[in-house]
Amino acid sequence: MKPVLELDQALSHIRRHKPLASVIQKPIASQQQAMPAVPLEAVMSFLKQTRGLLTWTVRDMSDVLKISAGESRQIGAILAFQGYVKQCAEDGVWMTTINGEAVSDSKSPHFSLARVHKALADLQNRISSNNVDRKAEFRVVHAVAFGDFLLERPVAQAADVGIGVVSSKDRKTSVEVERAFLKRLRARNPVLHLEPYRSWMSARWHRRLL
Repeated sequence: MKPVLELDQALSHIRRHKPLASVIQKPIASQQQAMPAVPLEAVMSFLKQTRGLLTWTVRDMSDVLKISAGESRQIGAILAFQGYVKQCAEDGVWMTTINGEAVSDSKSPHFSLARVHKALADLQNRISSNNVDRKAEFRVVHAVAFGDFLLERPVAQAADVGIGVVSSKDRKTSVEVERAFLKRLRARNPVLHLEPYRSWMSARWHRRLL
């Protein structure tokens, strides 16, 4: 697993978001050798989860990403330098900035918690039905859900779900074909955001659907 918070990769990520390019003026060379081996996507999933929270703590990040407090502090410092978070007066307390909300692709929570749970239950049923269907093109082997619905607040964003599949016919398939399968599995439900499974999704706080 690459330490995705290495400066070259972080800078590359920011360049893909031109409005945020001005938040970094120079690299932090002194921190480059001590970057936590945490995928950038996992960190962004945490930032996305903080949407709607006034503040969050080092412990919150540690609990969600399953990392040490020291690693969380390092990540927080890097994110602060990039303009994605701001440290509050109290030690170990942070707030996500507008730039952090934008780069993590977060949205204002507006789906009821009950609706999110129902959407996940329905998805779980579709996965089970697919996996017992001998004519199905794919078999789902990984299905993990994560997002701010795990916080059990009254409203939440769409749940993120990582789906890993294998071909039922033991042959290679294209990324486009797999994405088309995920689209059908989602069943046009706006409460769900399905994407290909990656190992960091199981490493962070999540809910298994399989």
